[in-house]
Amino acid sequence: MGKLTGKVAVVTGAGSGMGRASALLFAEEGAKVVCADVSGHEESAAAEIGKDAIAVHADVSQASDVRAMFAAAVDEFGRLDVVFNNAGFNAPHHPIEETDDELFDRLVAVNLRGVFLGIKYAVPALRASGGGSIISTASATGLVGRKGIAAYGATKGGVVSLTMGAALDLAEDNIRVNCICPGMIYTGRGGAPADNSAPVPDRKMPVPMARYGTPREIATAAVFLASDDSSYITGVALPVDGGYVAE
Repeated sequence: MGKLTGKVAVVTGAGSGMGRASALLFAEEGAKVVCADVSGHEESAAAEIGKDAIAVHADVSQASDVRAMFAAAVDEFGRLDVVFNNAGFNAPHHPIEETDDELFDRLVAVNLRGVFLGIKYAVPALRASGGGSIISTASATGLVGRKGIAAYGATKGGVVSLTMGAALDLAEDNIRVNCICPGMIYTGRGGAPADNSAPVPDRKMPVPMARYGTPREIATAAVFLASDDSSYITGVALPVDGGYVAE
């Protein structure tokens, strides 16, 4: 407990799944949290945390929303130390020739442009705090290919590359930039268990550990990268995938 005491964190996609689990765990570890989302569920996430959180409605693909999100953090809590660019979405599996052009553009806008904006516009506030940690959600499919999701994987591969380049740009400012590459995480859409546990798979899982990961397991990785425990780690794409990438 207390790994993030005294820190102010912004979490995007905080209304559900990995983002919500991370916002809650950040608060458990002592952070004050800005819960940002476009879904409307950011309000309930902030309410669950209580006085140490605020909700901000933000579309991460829009620069004005991203700037306002960071301004809200500084206005409410006086500083910014941690950014978790988690917001993103997947898409139904389609062969590349059947992938809709507009869907591709939307994937790029949210999954890649959203991370770019979340890094770019966090920098002034992080510099003012003397440095900090930027974490983004990439994917195991940003490290290895997978049939049927080339467009999604391309956006997540872009997040990996963006992370490495930004880490080099910002190292002298004491701003660390890393990303998490989740594998098959059970986010509970369609009915999440209250304890964030994952169901026993009803089929053979294409993962060496043969089970789903949970949002909490992503959250614990995010806490590590947000905390001083990872003070000499930057430019890293960390798989949290049950061995998927290694196989």
